[in-house]
Amino acid sequence: MGRATVKSGTINLLNTIIGAGILAMPYGLKSNGLLFGCILIFWSSLTSSFGLYLQNKVAKYTQQQGAVSYFSLAQLTYPQLSIVFDSAISIKCFGVGVSYLVVIGDLMPKIMESLNVSTNSYFMERNLWITIFMVFIVVPLSYLKKLDSLKYTSVVALFSVVYLICLVIEHYVANDIPTDGKKVDWFGPISVKSTLSSFPIFVFAYTCHQNMFAIINELKPSETEGSQTRQSNLIIRNAISTAAASYLIVGIIGYLTFGNAVNGNIITMYPKDSISSLIGRLCIVIMVSLSFPLQCHPCRGSVNHVFHFITQGVQESKIRHSGQREGYSALSSDIESLESLASDSIQDESFVSTTPMEGAQDTDGHDPIIVPLTSRRFYIITTIIVLASYLVAITVTSLEHVLAFVGSTGSTSISFILPGVFGYMLIKPLGDATSLNSLERFCKYGGLALAVWGVIVMIVCLSATIFLGAKH
Repeated sequence: MGRATVKSGTINLLNTIIGAGILAMPYGLKSNGLLFGCILIFWSSLTSSFGLYLQNKVAKYTQQQGAVSYFSLAQLTYPQLSIVFDSAISIKCFGVGVSYLVVIGDLMPKIMESLNVSTNSYFMERNLWITIFMVFIVVPLSYLKKLDSLKYTSVVALFSVVYLICLVIEHYVANDIPTDGKKVDWFGPISVKSTLSSFPIFVFAYTCHQNMFAIINELKPSETEGSQTRQSNLIIRNAISTAAASYLIVGIIGYLTFGNAVNGNIITMYPKDSISSLIGRLCIVIMVSLSFPLQCHPCRGSVNHVFHFITQGVQESKIRHSGQREGYSALSSDIESLESLASDSIQDESFVSTTPMEGAQDTDGHDPIIVPLTSRRFYIITTIIVLASYLVAITVTSLEHVLAFVGSTGSTSISFILPGVFGYMLIKPLGDATSLNSLERFCKYGGLALAVWGVIVMIVCLSATIFLGAKH
């Protein structure tokens, strides 16, 4: 089933990371000062990349590469909480997907206004543009069955990011933006309140962990690119470093261009009658519309897990063979039986899923928990997601505070808390849990620290949302 490469994995993970949040980076630096804001960008990249690294290590140590998921790992740690984990992931991804549609509905009428379209025209209706983009872009891409299939659309979306970066640099070099009495805070921090209210901007800027397991599952060992673990580490390094560089460029140059007058969406700061600014706004619309399927993909998988948990519960059965497994290693007969199951499912039910067999094996010798995703269920769940997203997007005009709550809980769970918990509880030498080398010890106790950090982040972000009006 593995067909992805380091290049395609990097592209998809990077497109998952960089969304409309890049537009708020200059405002984030304004709220914290230039130097301290850059430190927050760098620190957030480190914590996020460590969470991704732990996901990769856990997939290796549990020998689930090709079939790993939050659900399967939850069976080895807290099986009864797996429904909570997947519910958080599905709600978070659904909310972000809806916000992308809201951005389309907000920006397209402004683009039409820049083209001197009459205010009474149908082309000024936000719901019309949401419908158009849903029908021609979002829906067709959401029904693609493998994450790797989105690599080409992700390339187009990333070109939009490149254009935004060029736009920011061009206006700064040209010095064509009038800024009377421009003021820049070079160091920072400005104040505790200012830092706390802007903190979610940096924390959630690197949220992409919901797609990391899917990327790992679609990789396969290669003589040129190495093992799945090595390929995944390269993908993490490439994606996080590129995202951090993009955030720093847009944040620093955008802030230096407008100073403390910058608002939460830098693209709105540039002249409306400028062709380059018009193209920039259109690029943002294209970027978010092409990013919706990257949220639909993990949302669909998590909904499938929740449905399985509700209808089937956690089923365990003892392995029928003499002796006991050591660590997480699997018998060849088990692997063959699972491959046979997947093959039969493909023939009989058009079995489709990025993770065809999502299961976990523990040291007590339990069979994998298998969560099939048939074609019928695939299309039903996808249809429900896109239809519900559309109805919510055309009904409401602002999801800022709702997304702030969802992001504070869902994003911190999948980015910090769960990777940290899994790393602490599952990373250990095969067959010998008593001896840890230095790297394993770092990952194990670093995972505990990351989980604690995630709890702190959740408390801080929820408090900022409730008391300071912070937005996701």
